[in-house]
Amino acid sequence: MSKALMIQGTGSGVGKSLIVAGLCRYFNNKGMNVAPFKAQNMALNSFITIDGGEIGRAQALQAEAARVEPVVDMNPVLLKASGEMGSQVIIHGKAIGHMKPRQYYANKKFTWDAVKSSYKRLSKKYDLIIIEGAGSPAEINLMDADIVNMAVARHVKSPVLLVGDIDKGGVFASLYGTLKLLGRYSNYIKAFIINKFRGDPEILSPGLKTIEQKTGKPVIGVVPYISDIGLPEEDGLALSRNTFSIKPVNLGKTYEKIKIVVVRLKFMSNFTDFDPFFYEPDVDITYSQSSSDIENADMIIIPGTKSTIRDLLFLKELKLDESIKRAFSNGVYIMGMCGGYQILGRKIFDPYSVESQQKEIDGLGLLDIETKFQKAKITSRVNAEFNGKRGDIFPFLPLLAQNSLSQELKGYEIHMGMSKGDIGLFKLRRVSEGYSDNPAKCYLDGSQNGNCWGTYIHGIFENDYFRRGIIDYIRQIKGLTPLKFTFNYAQIKDNALENLSDTISDNLDMDFIEGVLKL
Repeated sequence: MSKALMIQGTGSGVGKSLIVAGLCRYFNNKGMNVAPFKAQNMALNSFITIDGGEIGRAQALQAEAARVEPVVDMNPVLLKASGEMGSQVIIHGKAIGHMKPRQYYANKKFTWDAVKSSYKRLSKKYDLIIIEGAGSPAEINLMDADIVNMAVARHVKSPVLLVGDIDKGGVFASLYGTLKLLGRYSNYIKAFIINKFRGDPEILSPGLKTIEQKTGKPVIGVVPYISDIGLPEEDGLALSRNTFSIKPVNLGKTYEKIKIVVVRLKFMSNFTDFDPFFYEPDVDITYSQSSSDIENADMIIIPGTKSTIRDLLFLKELKLDESIKRAFSNGVYIMGMCGGYQILGRKIFDPYSVESQQKEIDGLGLLDIETKFQKAKITSRVNAEFNGKRGDIFPFLPLLAQNSLSQELKGYEIHMGMSKGDIGLFKLRRVSEGYSDNPAKCYLDGSQNGNCWGTYIHGIFENDYFRRGIIDYIRQIKGLTPLKFTFNYAQIKDNALENLSDTISDNLDMDFIEGVLKL
């Protein structure tokens, strides 16, 4: 059986996910076969495994840090909030329906069995499992329903490190209060970590001594606030502030920037699809609900959403649909991703009440497609190629590489709806389980109408030449010189994971941690 180490937090957003990622890379660099695990995650950012299962995006990043392929057992229970319908419940990578809180908690035995079976499989394959808790383990109203915090620690007999976020204030009270509310389970807590500290750690010395005296638990590290960590945000908190921890690639000079506006939908999902643009030295990207921002953009992106119909109604309520249409008429480059692609179409039908009780609604009508929601969810990795030369919407491709038109694009699909109409921008092959039985079969995807296009392919902007081509195309439209420069996004992420690992290990007592693990 593998060894286990659990990272819990005094609350949501304290940095558990990135500490787990940093530890995964640290122990992998030491030659250990390590995997991440989070029993239950509530997130709208998700990822598709090679076998077509859906897991939290944070666990996919942690697996990347551990240099292992993400699998559904790393996140056996995923909840995706869906408004008045409750949450979509995903077990072992597959959606089983929507549940409201009481119904979900009534099914604890089912979800707990899923957690135990996933952990058992992982423990047979890996030397060490780094476990992430969720929220706070001291939610005393939910302790009987717990399947992700102390329930997991008890089940696998894992030592726990408790993380507090000093940037939020009140970190010592949070650590002390959490420990006291845990009661008899507090014995699982072996030490504290203070995260996101700004300034001289010596200032904390009196507090560190006092908290250790009052609890008998040591503080084994003070991790500094990392302003330019260069990794995807663990939640959507940064969206409302438009403050992101990614800095553009430094080319030694400044460039006039194109402005990309991602429409900040109410139920936006997979906002990390657009992270690669933050690295581009000639791009200013923002998330906005401002009609002024939208109408003055060089490129507008309508992102994915967990509730397409409600977000379409949301756009109409704010009259942002009119702003998007005016921008289209003025020649602004418009792109729709997944749910955003559906919103750009003529009609959306929901005959089975998959998303709402509204059976039919008019879309923005910028693309000649109609979407019908199905009961089954399509989740698959895909390989895609351009269907024909597509020089009308992608004239930039020959500028980048001689064979760029035949370059294969990689990404993944996560959607309930099926679209029909003027479709054929891409030919794609689904390469996950359930589709790979006929690897030669091609599916058509994507639609285009002048300066507007859309696709179901998540991750399409992680394809470096494709992303740069779009930017240079818009630069040309604006009369700017194309940079014809691109970078390896995957390598940049890997470098950021190395830096994260170094920061974590430099500021934590790794001898203590390895001692707790008996390595």
